[in-house]
Amino acid sequence: MIWNRLNRVVIAALPGRRRAVACLALALPGVLLSGCGIYSFNGTNIDPSVKTISIQTFQNTAPNAPAALSQRFTEDIKDYFQRNTTLKLVPRDGDLQFEGNIAAYDYAPAAIQQVGTVSQAGTNRLTIQVQLRFTNTKDSKQDFEQTFQSQADFAATQDIATVNNDLNAIRNITRNIISDMFNKSVANW
Repeated sequence: MIWNRLNRVVIAALPGRRRAVACLALALPGVLLSGCGIYSFNGTNIDPSVKTISIQTFQNTAPNAPAALSQRFTEDIKDYFQRNTTLKLVPRDGDLQFEGNIAAYDYAPAAIQQVGTVSQAGTNRLTIQVQLRFTNTKDSKQDFEQTFQSQADFAATQDIATVNNDLNAIRNITRNIISDMFNKSVANW
C-alpha cells in the first residue's frame, strides 16, 4: 500500500513522456510475472488440475546399500517436492504417483594408479541407481519409467564403511538423483 502511494507521488511529479515510461516500467514486471498460472519460479510445469502427489517407499534392492537408505531417500524426495511445489502429499493414489526402488549401490575403484610395481585405486567411486515409475493420472502421456544415476568420487583411503557412515556424502549423490527425477516429472526438462 505504501509502495503504491510512493509510486503515484513519484509518477505524478514526472513530466508527460517520462510519466508514461515510468508507468510502463512499473507495470511490466507485474504483467510478465502473472502468466497463465502453471509455471513457477522453480521451473515446474504442473497442470492446475494436479493437486496431490503420492510417493511410495523406494525399496532397497541393492545388496550393498545401507539399510537406512530406503527410508532416507524416500523422505528426501517427499521433502524436495513439498519445498518446491504446492502439491499436497497423500499416502496413495495422488494425481502424480512415484514408486520405484534403489537398484544399485556400487563402490568400486575409479582411477587405478601404479605405485612401484603395484596397481592400486587412486580414487573410489560410489554409484547409486534408482528406478522410477512415474504416473500422472491427469495426463497418461507424461507417464514414464526410467533409471536415474549419480556418483561421487572418494579418496582411496576411504573404505565403503566410512562412506556409508558419512550421511552428507550419500545425500549429495541422492540429491542429484532427486533433482533429475523432479525435472523429468514436473519440470518437463
